[in-house]
Amino acid sequence: MKSIKMAVTVLAASFFTFNVMAQDVLDVAVSSKAHTTLVAAIKAADLVNTLKSKGPFTVFAPTNEAFAKLPAGTVDGLLKPESKKALAGILTYHVVAGNLDAAAVLAAIKSGGGKVVLTTVAGGKLTASVKKGKVILTDEKGGKATVTATDLKGSNGVIHVIDTVLMPK
Repeated sequence: MKSIKMAVTVLAASFFTFNVMAQDVLDVAVSSKAHTTLVAAIKAADLVNTLKSKGPFTVFAPTNEAFAKLPAGTVDGLLKPESKKALAGILTYHVVAGNLDAAAVLAAIKSGGGKVVLTTVAGGKLTASVKKGKVILTDEKGGKATVTATDLKGSNGVIHVIDTVLMPK
């Protein structure tokens, strides 16, 4: 009887691990109550299939509060069908090709003498640096976001949570 219980436990654990790892970066965002605005924006920009593809992706994911910092009406305007291209540009500015976990980002900052420039899939640049022990991302307009959580892993990449929406040129 013990061996049957053990086999069931091992099988259940294997199934759970498989299901967790089968979640892609979009599924990870969907499961977060702090990212409902981001998920709505991804759907409105028609980026669902992109973020469900093989990747790998490093996503700097703004929270609902980050979107709420934008000027009144900005999010509603961006979610309109006629703003799809602009919204996609903003969202893909938050994505870097590759699987850069926190350790890799910190190592790149260190080897870069205190900063590293990351090229986004939108073709823009984000500069990562460390200030008071926290990773700060600076966009091309000088806006800054602080990384508040790291290494939310999906099957096709990793998500790092940020507190501000970054804007391309």
